[in-house]
Amino acid sequence: MQDQIELKDEERTRCEVWTRVMGYHRPVSAFNKGKQSEHKDRVCFKEPQ
Repeated sequence: MQDQIELKDEERTRCEVWTRVMGYHRPVSAFNKGKQSEHKDRVCFKEPQ
């Protein structure tokens, strides 16, 4: 079994999430609070082939 690597919070790099809105990509951090909440509620799915 491999050893787990643990990072302190100050060692971490913030990951910015982007999503497509109205035909263009935009960072979720630029959304207003309501839209950010809606984004958190989204569910990912995969269509059967």
